[in-house]
Amino acid sequence: MNINRSEPRAAAAPVPSRSYGSAMAVISSVFFMWGFVTVLNDILVPHLKAIFALNYTETMLIQFTFFSAYFLMSMPAAKVIAWIGYHRSIAVGLGVMGLGALMFVPAATIPSYGVFLSGLFVVASGMTLLQVSANPYVAVLGPPEGASSRLNLAQALNSLGTTIGPWVGGFLILSAATGTNETAGMTAVQVQAHKLLEASTVIKPYVGIAILLGLLALAIAWFRLPTLASIEDPSHHTHVEGDTAWRHRPLVLGAVAIFLYVGAEVAIGSFLVSYFMQPKIAGLGAQQAAKYVSLYWGGAMVGRFAGSAILRVVRTGTLLGLSALAACALVLTSVGTSGQAAMWSIILVGLMNSTMFPSIFTLGIDGLGKLTGQGSGILIAAIVGGAIIPIAEGALADRIGLQIAFLLPAVCYLYIVFYGFVGSRRVTAP
Repeated sequence: MNINRSEPRAAAAPVPSRSYGSAMAVISSVFFMWGFVTVLNDILVPHLKAIFALNYTETMLIQFTFFSAYFLMSMPAAKVIAWIGYHRSIAVGLGVMGLGALMFVPAATIPSYGVFLSGLFVVASGMTLLQVSANPYVAVLGPPEGASSRLNLAQALNSLGTTIGPWVGGFLILSAATGTNETAGMTAVQVQAHKLLEASTVIKPYVGIAILLGLLALAIAWFRLPTLASIEDPSHHTHVEGDTAWRHRPLVLGAVAIFLYVGAEVAIGSFLVSYFMQPKIAGLGAQQAAKYVSLYWGGAMVGRFAGSAILRVVRTGTLLGLSALAACALVLTSVGTSGQAAMWSIILVGLMNSTMFPSIFTLGIDGLGKLTGQGSGILIAAIVGGAIIPIAEGALADRIGLQIAFLLPAVCYLYIVFYGFVGSRRVTAP
C-alpha cells in the first residue's frame, strides 16, 4: 500500500480558473451569522440555568438539543441539496434558522424550558442545512490545493461571529437580567412572574436575529452564485457501481475526529462562564465572565486567519496534529493549576482549535468527487459530538467538580492528534 501525502483535493474535477471573490464574500457572511447564533448558546447556558434552577447536566440539554439536530437532520439535508442545489439550500437554511429564533418569543412568554429547547432544535436544523451545503461549496470554490486555506478563511469569519456573540449576548441578555434568582419565600405566582421577567430578556435579541437571518436569506437567494461542476454537474462524475463515501478511510476516521473536536470545543465554551465565576479560578461576575468567553472564540478567529496562510506551506494533517497536541497540553495545564494560569490556559485552547474543523473537513472529503455531498452529510452529522460530550462533561462536573471534568476534552484532543498525523492519510493500492 502507498500512502498519499499530497494536499487534499476537494473534488475530482478541477474548478474553472476564474475569480470567485464575490461569491466567497457572500458565502463568508453566512459563516459569520451561524457562528454568531451558535455561540449565544454559551450565554443561554448560565441564564436558563438560573431561571429554571437547573443543575449542570440539565443545563447541557441546551447543547444536547442543539447539536443532536446535526445528527438527525444532516442526511435529510444532503437530500435537500440533491433536490434544490447548494445555492437554494443555503437560503432555505437561513430561513429555517430565522423561524427557530422566533420560537424564543413564546418560549419566554410562557416561560418554558421545553419550548426554548424546541426553538434551538429548529435553529440548529436550519444550520445543519447551511453546514452541509456551504462547507463543501467553499472547499471547491477555487483550485483544489487551496481547499483547506479557503475553508479556514471562511471559518475565520465564523469565528468573528463567535467572538462578537458573547459580548452582544452578555450585554443584551445577561445585563438586562435582574441578577436575583433567589425565589425562597415567594408564592407560586411570584415565582412565575420572576421567571417571566428573567426569560423576557431574550425576546428582543432573538427577534432581531430572526430579522437579520430573513434578510440574509433573501440576499443569498437573489445573488447569482456560480454552479460548481465538480460537485453539482453529474456529467463531471465517474460513477463506480456500489461506491459509497463510507468506504473512504479518511472520511470515516474524520467523522470521529469531527465528533470529538466539536464536542471538546463546545464543552469547554459552554462551561467557561461558570468556570470563570468560581473563586478558585477568577471569581468573576456572569457578565464580566462572558467577555472573557469572547477571547476563547477570538483566539479561534485569529488562528484561522493565520492558518489560512500557514496551510499554503504546511501539510494540513501536520498542522492539525500539532494544534491538537497543544490544545491537550493547555487543557491539562488548566486542570492542574488555579487562578490566572488556569483561566488563561483554557482561553488559549481557542487558538489551538482554530484550524481543526476546516482541516478535518477538507481531509475527510478529499477525493470524494460525486460523493462529496454524501461525505459532507456524514461529517456534519458527526457534529452531534457537540450534544454528547458537553452533557457527559456536565454529568462529570456534577459528580467530581467542573475543573476536573475538563479532562474529558483533553482525551478528545488526543484522538485528533492521531487523525492529523496518521488517520487522515489517503491509502491507495500499489
